[in-house]
Amino acid sequence: MTTIGYIRVSKDDQDLTKQRHLLLEYSQHYKLLIDEFIEVEISSRRNQDERRITELISKLQDGDLLLVAELSRLGRNMLETLNLIHALTQKGVKIVFIRQPELSTTGSQTPLLLAIYSYFAETEREFISIRTKQGLAAAKAQGKLLGRPKGRRNQSRPLDAYREQIQAYLQVGLSIAAIRMLINKQLDIPLTYNSYKYFVLNDEQLRIYQLRN
Repeated sequence: MTTIGYIRVSKDDQDLTKQRHLLLEYSQHYKLLIDEFIEVEISSRRNQDERRITELISKLQDGDLLLVAELSRLGRNMLETLNLIHALTQKGVKIVFIRQPELSTTGSQTPLLLAIYSYFAETEREFISIRTKQGLAAAKAQGKLLGRPKGRRNQSRPLDAYREQIQAYLQVGLSIAAIRMLINKQLDIPLTYNSYKYFVLNDEQLRIYQLRN
């Protein structure tokens, strides 16, 4: 089993040393060896690559343990945090939130806790879907042109039909990883993260929203 400590602070927040000390205290109390710290001093508004979340997910495997000070250190909003918890638990990773032990996925309450997380994630997706539809309706009412940008090739791609939805998700601050999880549920053949990233970065309008995130 590998144990990784993830530490993130914003520039106006507590320093990295305090969170590291908290994680070390926990590991000493429970006789754990932290194999690696992933530390980043950056705003939660930055994307997953910049917050080293993508790196974290790639390193954690079945049976590993993730130590985090609290829920808010992991994601930049509730939906992203819940999606990350779901993705990691699906890989067989246990998560400990040291300041919020009741939210950790290590005890006998884990199945119930995961069911609650799934419920809130689905509720948040429904809210986002409602806000997206309202936003698109308002844009159409104002006469804004929606759909494929002028000059785009006529060649059809799997994500072309979901471009407006992806744009709306980017506008509310969702990461590409979170968008992938939402859109893939609507596809017959799920696409990779890189497919979504390529689609966004090669669209002038979508790329602007991604850079803002």
